[in-house]
Amino acid sequence: MTQSIAPATTSAAAALIERSNRLGQDKKNTNYAGGNTSAKGTTIDPVTGENIELLWVKGSGGDLGTLTEQGLSTLRLDRMRALVDVYPGVDREDEMVAAFDYCLHGKGGAAPSIDTAMHGLVNANHVDHLHPDSGIAIATAKDGQELTAKIFGGKVAWVDWRRPGFQLGLDIARIKEENPQAVGCILGGHGITAWGDTSEESEANSLWIIDTAAAYIQEHGAPEPFGPVRPGFEALPEPERRARAAALAPTIRSLASNDKPMVGHFSDDERVLDFLSRRKLAPLAALGTSCPDHFLRTKVKPMVLDLPGTASIDEQLARLQELHAEYREDYQRYYESHKDENSPAMRGADPLIVLVPGVGMFSYGANKQTARVAGEFYLNAINVMRGAEALSTYTPISDAEKFRIEYWALEEAKLQRMPKPKSHAGRIALVTGAASGIGKAVAKRLAAEGACVVIADLDLAKAQDAAAELGDADVAVGVAANVADAQAVQAAIDDAVLAFGGLDLVVNNAGLSLSKSLLETTEADWDLQHDVMAKGSFLVSKAAAKVLIEQKLGGDIIYISSKNSVFAGPNNIAYSATKADQAHQVRLLAVELGEHGVRVNGINPDGVVRGSGIFASGWGANRAATYGVAEEDLGQFYANRTILKREVIPENIADAVYVLTGPELSRTTGLHIPVDSGVAAAFLR
Repeated sequence: MTQSIAPATTSAAAALIERSNRLGQDKKNTNYAGGNTSAKGTTIDPVTGENIELLWVKGSGGDLGTLTEQGLSTLRLDRMRALVDVYPGVDREDEMVAAFDYCLHGKGGAAPSIDTAMHGLVNANHVDHLHPDSGIAIATAKDGQELTAKIFGGKVAWVDWRRPGFQLGLDIARIKEENPQAVGCILGGHGITAWGDTSEESEANSLWIIDTAAAYIQEHGAPEPFGPVRPGFEALPEPERRARAAALAPTIRSLASNDKPMVGHFSDDERVLDFLSRRKLAPLAALGTSCPDHFLRTKVKPMVLDLPGTASIDEQLARLQELHAEYREDYQRYYESHKDENSPAMRGADPLIVLVPGVGMFSYGANKQTARVAGEFYLNAINVMRGAEALSTYTPISDAEKFRIEYWALEEAKLQRMPKPKSHAGRIALVTGAASGIGKAVAKRLAAEGACVVIADLDLAKAQDAAAELGDADVAVGVAANVADAQAVQAAIDDAVLAFGGLDLVVNNAGLSLSKSLLETTEADWDLQHDVMAKGSFLVSKAAAKVLIEQKLGGDIIYISSKNSVFAGPNNIAYSATKADQAHQVRLLAVELGEHGVRVNGINPDGVVRGSGIFASGWGANRAATYGVAEEDLGQFYANRTILKREVIPENIADAVYVLTGPELSRTTGLHIPVDSGVAAAFLR
């Protein structure tokens, strides 16, 4: 008789996924990608046909809130528990992670995490390990063990700090056996673990620990755990605060990107602003974070500007430079003090969190999601410090223990397994006129290559809709931009800087065209086209160049000019003249900005009819009439007059932008690339 293979997700595993999603989607319970959950159950072994016990546990690197079946590791429980007999001790416990691979059941699924032992060795059908702010507040309080007993009345045990691993799993399993009345435990310096016979019971126990801790802090905590407000360090009014943030952001990104370019995130959450206004800001920030998930994302401590929000921008910028040098020296000492012969090389000494009183928090990462999550983790740390200080004294794990985790061989291996970044990863692009046509195609291509994209358009709703097509706010945002108005342009640049931390790549694409002869062209026609394209490109480039220069990271400015910048066609004097203006701006800015590592190049398209907002708005009908063809045949008409006889579409221009701004042409500036299928009369000479 043929034995059918049981589905990977049994009722126990299905309940685990549902529970995990509920717990992970509420930030009071755990941070993004933090913690893990598990379930044990019985299924049929397809080889023997016998019942076997399995352990389903969230795999390495997954997120509880979005966990699916593919994010689970599935292990034979008997084999996993048999590892106790061969465990070589704390000094060699890292070897146990590789041993988990020999306990896996079936194929597929996620790699087992370092916390697998915690789940497999604890004698309970369901186990939750979480990082709630309220629980970590107790875990990092100086008298956390006494508080645990007082708050939970014996229903929650205390486990001294130990680095995650096999021994911690043994510790928790022993604690549970010694405390049969306990529903969970507080892990010193780290988080909580709870368990239950059913999925519902485990979830209920987790939430009870979290809510009980939060209620106790609320009822018994000191009213001002961070001390009194420090005069001058209060939050600035919102408009002034955000303007100050936009002014500081390019320089702060430069400091955070000394070792490698970073994407940024800005937060002026009221809880952050309150922390930055208090007397205890400096000493608490210097202690750093405690939960491993926190400091792996935020570094061991932030960089804190020690000036009030009322200081001038120049004073703040100068002081930030001084503090950055001190921060790097301090981090170098931290690394040198704790490294040994097996330690990985130092990964960089720049801060990932920069705190500016009165303004807010700047956080950094290799991409927008990582930068945003780093800020969320530091907000978690602020909440933890607030709770610990409200009841006791915040006492995180030591720097030596932090280093053991930050430069853990297993953590290094995880980093080495990360896929190679795409060509434009970590770059921030602003594309004008990007809600349709060429601009939209360019934005789509840059996002596909890993860039963060700001879609700027005269129509805000259309810009936001186009951005939403590319992904969430970690990928693209839409902003309003009347490129003919200097204030509107500056507002769009500020929005870009606040959205992603800075700017690396600008595409001057916004345009319009009126097909008229010299005698039909009015002064208003002339001014409109020059305002949008010649003046607009100038205003955008000027505002963007200030950011690019302050960041000291180089960058790219691309002009979408036209074949008409060099070709004299009929009935488009205003359009062609302004395109010629744009073409010469490319040459002028390439010379001026080259010393800052900023490359300026242009693209000369022709006959881009498909998807074009310009052609759809009347230009197409006029050009068709000029050439004596039907409007629907205009694209093919343009193609037929070219050398290659191929129609040019927006994606062809997007390809050119990709090449010009990618690594292959890193030594090219002042160039115009024709994308016109070959128009001999427009050959560049």
